[in-house]
Amino acid sequence: MTDVTGAGAELAGRAALVTGGSRGIGYAIAEELLRRGAAVTITGRKEPELAAAAAALGGRVLTVAGNAGDPDSRAEAVERTVAEFGDLSILVNNAGINPQFGSLIDADLAAVTRTFDVNVVAALGFAQLAYRAGMAESGGAIVNVASMAGLRATGAIGAYAASKAALIMLTQELAGQLAPAIRVNAVAPAVVRTRFAEALYAHDEEGVAKRYPMQRLGRPEGVARAVGFLVSDAESGWITGETIRLDGGALASGR
Repeated sequence: MTDVTGAGAELAGRAALVTGGSRGIGYAIAEELLRRGAAVTITGRKEPELAAAAAALGGRVLTVAGNAGDPDSRAEAVERTVAEFGDLSILVNNAGINPQFGSLIDADLAAVTRTFDVNVVAALGFAQLAYRAGMAESGGAIVNVASMAGLRATGAIGAYAASKAALIMLTQELAGQLAPAIRVNAVAPAVVRTRFAEALYAHDEEGVAKRYPMQRLGRPEGVARAVGFLVSDAESGWITGETIRLDGGALASGR
């Protein structure tokens, strides 16, 4: 259960929607926003996982099961958040999929389409719904969880990388269009130690970690704290259109 003892309350009175919030990075983000005083809705495809996450998080948590790629599921998540909390001023687009591995020239185009539907189109869809549900009038903050894969070629997860590059550009486009009422930023983690990323490090975690100047994989709570910073007007009120790299120094070192 989230420990809110001595926690800041800069997000008190605000409600957040975190997609893909039942585990990994999404769960850590929900935990961080609760610690900062927000009420939080988490979404995910599996109701039992959501229920378990909500029980562990404690606090003011609403769960809404559904697929981020489904317009009806997106609408339900936004509508129920506003109905439950009377607010939706923070949106974190964290849900993502990665069904394509290997050469893009041989890629199943249906898998590529699904990747963009969930990783890019859904993020825009949630932003549109949040805007219409009150953010346009009351303002707010949107954070998109991108990836270091969107900043350089990977050679192995090309569709995912291309979708994250698109998400980074979507962040910049929305930031320019929605300012000054709504700030839109992104975080771009490298490999973070989660179940989602296991295929990228499980074969040789120590070896993968040594590729980074910081000599370790990322941690969900580190990404979560960056998101907490970006949604806080007190801490980042003049930041919009930015993508914060959380890559252990990989890009800076050319690795």
